[in-house]
Amino acid sequence: MQIHPLITQSEPLAALCQRLALSEFVAVDTEFMRENTYYPLLCLVQVGNDQEAAAIDPLAPGLDLTPLLDLLTANEDVLKVFHAGGQDVEIIYNLTGKTPHPIFDTQIAMMAISQSEQIGYANLVESWLGKTIDKGARFTDWSRRPLTERQIEYAIGDVTYLARIFPKILAKLIKTGRGHWLNAEMEKLADPANYANDPGTAWHRIRPPSRSAAVLGRLKALAAWREGEAQGKDIPRGRIMRDETLADLASQPPRKQEELAKVRGLGPAWKDNEIGRRLMKVLETATDLPREEMPDRPQRGAPLGKEGALVADLLKLLLKIRTREIDVAARLLTRSEELELLAAGVRGLPVLEGWRYETFGRDALDLVEGKLAFAVENGRLKMTHIDDAGSGTAG
Repeated sequence: MQIHPLITQSEPLAALCQRLALSEFVAVDTEFMRENTYYPLLCLVQVGNDQEAAAIDPLAPGLDLTPLLDLLTANEDVLKVFHAGGQDVEIIYNLTGKTPHPIFDTQIAMMAISQSEQIGYANLVESWLGKTIDKGARFTDWSRRPLTERQIEYAIGDVTYLARIFPKILAKLIKTGRGHWLNAEMEKLADPANYANDPGTAWHRIRPPSRSAAVLGRLKALAAWREGEAQGKDIPRGRIMRDETLADLASQPPRKQEELAKVRGLGPAWKDNEIGRRLMKVLETATDLPREEMPDRPQRGAPLGKEGALVADLLKLLLKIRTREIDVAARLLTRSEELELLAAGVRGLPVLEGWRYETFGRDALDLVEGKLAFAVENGRLKMTHIDDAGSGTAG
């Protein structure tokens, strides 16, 4: 594989992107800093296929990133391959208002062919290529220039290894016939709605202190205000105020600014500073959350009780057995909360639809309805289907 020198000029970047545009896939990774800013600061982009790879310096003066961003967001013929790519996709969205598509994430894909739910990149490389990654450059300051040769080598390694691993994972997905299991997960990763920084919806990320329309109205107003403050100052939203403090203010709003000094998470200065005055104005003008914006109530079944809780535990045991049998991550099939709903009599759940139903949901439903039992065979726990006559057949 050809490894190019660090790209800092527009012409070689455009030429690289022109070649990569002819590939079936391109592996992508980024290095960024976000500790002190609202928006992540993009410091390096690495791209490559099975033939060549390069690191691109987006901080280089005069560098035109348009060919690269077009390749990632406008070229539907090239599959973009990431590992745990959520933050990388967010950065690209912040730059373009669009997300890479079509997209493939090897961390998500591993859930369909192993019991690993969030396999790290180093472990991925170790398991597929038998190589150990030098982690010394992971916590470097990527914004400092010049970058060292060790930093660049480390960064490019992220896509050279990924370009070698992706075809292997794809081949296994094809062999097992599980590729379609991942379609919805990949589309979810590429959904622009996940990355939009809309102050009006910022409150959805905060655990609501109650379902009161008045409290939720204040929560929405406060979250939008904090978002605007953080964006304007380009600092992390938590530097303005933590989520817990925001929820407390929504639930128990102070009547006077002086009372802000007594709020957990705020300091004495809030009782008479300008930001405190702006905060009080938000509380004074907040209105009840409209009915159409009220969050849906959590889906509930009948109270579980002791018997229902036992059924839920049996469903979780069944899930462990099935994931071990077919080597798949439990989180891809279902969640504990969903199994508790199933035990409580709720239907219409994702686990009872499509491939999840065929793979696990049918047996889970049979267990709830008394058509499935457990048995020990050759020292291993197995499921046994029970027919109408009361005899059983191993499943």
